[in-house]
Amino acid sequence: MPGKKVADFAVPATGGTFKLSERRGRPVILYFYPKDNTPGCTMEGAQFRDLYKKFEKAGALVVGVSRDSLSSPSSSSPMRTRSFASSSA
Repeated sequence: MPGKKVADFAVPATGGTFKLSERRGRPVILYFYPKDNTPGCTMEGAQFRDLYKKFEKAGALVVGVSRDSLSSPSSSSPMRTRSFASSSA
């Protein structure tokens, strides 16, 4: 839903609390996946990774949202900021 405004929210994340309003003025791309280390999640994450430079050029922040717990063995989180340029996470 490009350009759609959503209500502010805050959720626990790997780097602390993620609060949408703190990213105001910057495009935020939220993508949802059911579980880390599954074929669908891996494929979807790879597509965002492959397009990362285009998102970065547009000034967009890519955020993956999962139902996995913050203490998941795969370091997954309900909200994870993806920085494909510097991390393979």
